[in-house]
Amino acid sequence: MSKSKSHTLDWETLGRRLRTARKQFGWTLSEVAQRSGVSSTTISRAERGQLALGYENFSALARVLGMGSDMAAMFSDKGGEVGQLQGPVVTRKDEGMTYRGLAFSYRFLATQAAGKQMIPTLSTVHARSVSGPQDYARHDGEEFVYVISGAIEVYFENGNRIALSAGDSLYFDSRIGHAYVCTSRRLARLVGVCTRESALMASARAGARRSPAD
Repeated sequence: MSKSKSHTLDWETLGRRLRTARKQFGWTLSEVAQRSGVSSTTISRAERGQLALGYENFSALARVLGMGSDMAAMFSDKGGEVGQLQGPVVTRKDEGMTYRGLAFSYRFLATQAAGKQMIPTLSTVHARSVSGPQDYARHDGEEFVYVISGAIEVYFENGNRIALSAGDSLYFDSRIGHAYVCTSRRLARLVGVCTRESALMASARAGARRSPAD
C-alpha cells in the first residue's frame, strides 16, 4: 500500500515561513504591512502561529514576500522549493497541502508548480455566519466554486446573497468582497478555483477607465 502524501500545514509552520521570508528581505513588520496592506499586528500574530490567515491576507503576503503570487511556495511540502510549470501536474487523492483557517479548511492542489494562472483548492466551509466586514475576502482576478456536498450561501459586500447546494456552481469577479457560509448540517465541501488577473485584463480595465479622446 502506498503511503499517503497528504500534509497539514499548521499555524506555527506557516508563521516560521512568513518570518523567514520577511527577514530575507530585511524588512520590519511595519514595512511588510505598508507593502501588503495587512496590518502589522496581524502579521506579527501570524508569524507567532497565533492567528489563522484568510485567503486575502495569504495572497497579499505571498505576493509581497516573493513566495509566489499563486502561493505555491507558501504551501509546498518543502516550504518554498517549487518549480515552474513545465508539464502536467498530478495531485492524487489525499495529496496536497492542507491549511485549517477559521472559516475554511483549504487543501491546496498542484503545489509543486509555481507560476500557475489558476489556484485550485478543495475546501471545507466551517463558517456559520458573517460577523462583519473583516469576514469578506477580495482579490484580483475571478473565482469559481463547485459544491461537492452540503449547502452554502455566498455573501457579497454589495448585498447580494446566493444559495448553492450540491451540484451547483458559481463564477464571479473576486474583486467584490465575498464570504462563504455553510447552511447544511454537515460541513459543505467545495472545489474552488481562483485566477490571477492577467496583464491583458489589467490593461483592458485601465483602458476602460480612461475617457475617450475628443
